[in-house]
Amino acid sequence: KAVITEIHPRVNYLIRKSVNLSRQAHIIAANIDWALAILSATEPKTPFPFIDRFLVTCQAYSVPATIILNKTDELEQVPQYLSQAEQYRDVYQRAGYTVMEVSARTGAGMELLAQHLKGKISLLSGISGVGKSALANRLDPQLHLKTAPISLAHMAGKHTTTYYEMHPLGTGGYIIDSPGIKGFGLLEMTKEELSHYFPEIFAASASCRFNGCLHAEEPGCAVREAVEKGLIPAERYDSYLRLLEDPEGGKYRI
Repeated sequence: KAVITEIHPRVNYLIRKSVNLSRQAHIIAANIDWALAILSATEPKTPFPFIDRFLVTCQAYSVPATIILNKTDELEQVPQYLSQAEQYRDVYQRAGYTVMEVSARTGAGMELLAQHLKGKISLLSGISGVGKSALANRLDPQLHLKTAPISLAHMAGKHTTTYYEMHPLGTGGYIIDSPGIKGFGLLEMTKEELSHYFPEIFAASASCRFNGCLHAEEPGCAVREAVEKGLIPAERYDSYLRLLEDPEGGKYRI
């Protein structure tokens, strides 16, 4: 049995849309020190809009986020994925995020990751099959979390984690294993505020001709100019436009 002995002030939190109520949401975790977006260097591939919705959510709720590129050991066996791994690395390093390369299977890069996790509350998130539970087991073999190979027919992962659960690490700290990256809700924000949560877009927006520029079709837009010059990754700009044009705004009530 668990007993609540103390309630700490809420510093930050992340929400997820409710399964039953389309415009409702519930808090999945609070006082998170670090959010890790787990990607696979090979399969399954995570679409950029999924990654960026998660990163925008973290920015909006003041949760530091890092990109973890797993399965890097497989790149030697399937070199056709080298360009995909390089694309992830290039896009997010240019956006100002740290990209850590690891292998849950061989343990490469895991010692450094474990050092960063020590004493922290960290959320692991990613689509099914990227290796969240395998990473958790490598960090602490006593966890024995269920894992499963990806489906060769669809090159997609099988759901092994079906709910959010916090696990203590033997080295200190906690990890929150999540069932996926989909469904994260955004704060109620105006369209003008959305760019604030894309660091590289926000920085470029200071040079836009108009203060209320949405960086879509406005004349004198410094953001679109930066994209055309290759200074802002096209993948990130596409994610921004998708969120900007979302008819529901992706916003939920707690």
